[in-house]
Amino acid sequence: MSTSGKKATATALAQKYAPQIANKTVLVTGVSPNSLGATFVTAIAVASPALLILAGRNAAKVEETTKAIQAAAPHVPVRFLNLDLADRESVRKAAGEVLSWQDVPGIDVLVNNACLIGSEYKLIDGFEAHFVVNYLHPFLFTNLLLPKVIAVKGRVVNVASDCHRWHHIRFSDLNFDVSVSWKISQRSAARLQPRQNGKIYNMWQAYGQSKTANMLFSLALARRLGGRGIVTNSVHPGIIQTNAASHLDPAEISRLIAAEEVERQCGLANQAFLSYKTVDEGTATHVYAAFEPGLKDHNGAYLLDSHVADPVEDPVAPWGTSEADAEKLWRLSEKLLGEKFEW
Repeated sequence: MSTSGKKATATALAQKYAPQIANKTVLVTGVSPNSLGATFVTAIAVASPALLILAGRNAAKVEETTKAIQAAAPHVPVRFLNLDLADRESVRKAAGEVLSWQDVPGIDVLVNNACLIGSEYKLIDGFEAHFVVNYLHPFLFTNLLLPKVIAVKGRVVNVASDCHRWHHIRFSDLNFDVSVSWKISQRSAARLQPRQNGKIYNMWQAYGQSKTANMLFSLALARRLGGRGIVTNSVHPGIIQTNAASHLDPAEISRLIAAEEVERQCGLANQAFLSYKTVDEGTATHVYAAFEPGLKDHNGAYLLDSHVADPVEDPVAPWGTSEADAEKLWRLSEKLLGEKFEW
């Protein structure tokens, strides 16, 4: 089993980082069976963390993951946290519950792993669904939990994606509305498909925007809290068939795997073909981000294939590494939530 490169596995890296994993309290969102989150917690369980907190909205599915953990490491405590990232009140309630646990003084690792992908057009609290579930509510959840992360100089891992290249942050048009102030030709407008409820919307561009937001979140958080011992990184797991995409037609997924289809959908050019990883391989960078000691020197960086991404050698869009956009997004997020987070 490999511990580096594209073929690195979570299983192998959990063995490598066993001393760093031991006695740590780890909270992970998105842990339904066979998901990246479930694979991550099951892999690290054998290294004896102090507590695994599994956050999800479906208690029955989380219980399946709990049983898998107990089969692999029956000595490891597991706790369920009810969390629905599509519901802001659920986010606040879940964070408040964790803060109230007197037997859990700190969170050593928080992994924002839950993901919505390929959703038809939908608004949540007035904002596009991918942006809310994948970024805005995890931003809120993380900030509410930061007192317990700061208490132990912990880590925050934001699961992003290579798909961040599909779209930048539409700061003045998060919901993919067509502004009357845009001076575009009918031919250009026709390429912005499909149209739904008066919106110009592309599910893959919307997903890409949310993944760019994950990258910028780590940049902004590192700038604010790096001096207080917090380490945060965003990660690209790879292209993996997981439950997050189970609602998509297999033929549609196959078309998206072809580079020419990605180009057609999202305007990319001259990019390498996408290829699948196993879930164990896809979760390797989660483990690397959560426990690699050397990442203290790369705070806020984007990771892939268990290494710090090189913007020259690796596929990294400039809008995913912009410090100015990171700060702009943080301030916009505070405005959208109606709450300031001063760290």
